[in-house]
Amino acid sequence: MTRLRTALAATALAMTLSAPAVAREAMDVADLVETHGPAVVNISTTKLVKRGVEGFPFVIPDGEDMQEFFRRFFPPGGPGPVEEIPARGAGSGFIVSNDGYILTNAHVVRGADEVEIKLIDKRTFSAKVIGADSRTDVAVIKITANNLPAVKLGDPARLRVGEAVAAIGSPFGFENSVTAGIVSAKGRSLPSESYVPYIQTDVPINPGNSGGPLFNMKGEVVGINSQIYSRSGGYQGVSFAIPIDVAMEVAEQLKAAGKVSRGWLGVVVQEVTADLAESFGMDRPRGALIAQVQADGPAARAGLQAADVILMFGGKPVENSGDLPRMVGMTKPGAKIPLQVWRRGKLQAITVELGELPGEEQLAGKPGKTYSRGGLALSELTAEQRRELRIDHGLLVEEVTGDAARAGIRVGDVILAVNNGKVATVEAFRKAIAAIPKGKSAAVLVRRGEGSLYIPLKISGE
Repeated sequence: MTRLRTALAATALAMTLSAPAVAREAMDVADLVETHGPAVVNISTTKLVKRGVEGFPFVIPDGEDMQEFFRRFFPPGGPGPVEEIPARGAGSGFIVSNDGYILTNAHVVRGADEVEIKLIDKRTFSAKVIGADSRTDVAVIKITANNLPAVKLGDPARLRVGEAVAAIGSPFGFENSVTAGIVSAKGRSLPSESYVPYIQTDVPINPGNSGGPLFNMKGEVVGINSQIYSRSGGYQGVSFAIPIDVAMEVAEQLKAAGKVSRGWLGVVVQEVTADLAESFGMDRPRGALIAQVQADGPAARAGLQAADVILMFGGKPVENSGDLPRMVGMTKPGAKIPLQVWRRGKLQAITVELGELPGEEQLAGKPGKTYSRGGLALSELTAEQRRELRIDHGLLVEEVTGDAARAGIRVGDVILAVNNGKVATVEAFRKAIAAIPKGKSAAVLVRRGEGSLYIPLKISGE
């Protein structure tokens, strides 16, 4: 028995000495929470929304069925008393500097009239929104205080798949809740998200966790918990975090200018499949295949062409088509960037001077919205908006409901065509949609960010 104990002790010692450095540096979750938890904050927001119906001296009752009934048969907007009711929201955030700067998600504070911060010691502060960027879902807010506990920032590039991570936040309003799991994958591209290489984890994240920190086991923040993949609306094992280096780059611009300025190339790209790589004479599938070059854009001026494959951007390899928008977007407008391009079986070097991606505020809607069949409120682009977007026509999506909302069309999208027919006016769009039989779908070509995509809009007849 003594020999067995000696052998086991020797084995344990050998395993300890051979363990990787990251394991020796790691702390357990309880130590992490005790040491770094005070830098995590709870966020409460208040937004004044108009509720009520013209001619009726009462507020629309709660409940989806009753609200839908009143929206259909008694639309608001005419002269008459409309009551402003405070709508409250909640989220999480974390202090990144001891003078009161806090990071959270843009969707946590979007449209808020008041933002209140609560610390773990129960102190509360009114916060000012310094800036928010919906393209990366990052926001910076500020409270007036000093000597606050601040998090330590880690390096997401050193994060390993399978590594243990933990989140602190306020799921469903339960303050300072801790959950833990592992990194499931890195560099995830999500549908319609071009600027963030997400960290995927299995850490339980639920409504209220948004904006909270994702810690590694050294107690460093490596990401901002932002999204979940769910069919029910609750956690189902797949969560996504914004890498902290991406978030901090955005935060610095928001602090300096209140907005984010992004580079713009002016191309539509797609993935290089194995079949396409073979047809182009490439050694393997890689790069970003240019499907379309926008007229008078930076790419067109540099001489880039459709069917070119961009392999290198500024000396960095472009392995997947989703890499390129992130690289371009995080580069300052006006920068001259060397590209390595595969064209007709040969490598070519091309230098491009990036333009500036139009901001969302440049696509602001106009009053007087009228809904078309399918649930879209549209307006024709002004000459200034067409110049900013480098297109000669398009309809700005100002509001979305019904069929269009279910299809995934978003406010700020620009509709270019229906069933391959160009739509330059709202009336042209209405005629095209009117020709679609109930229960059938129209292929709607949408400009979103730098790219274009077809969205099937199924007409239900609502």
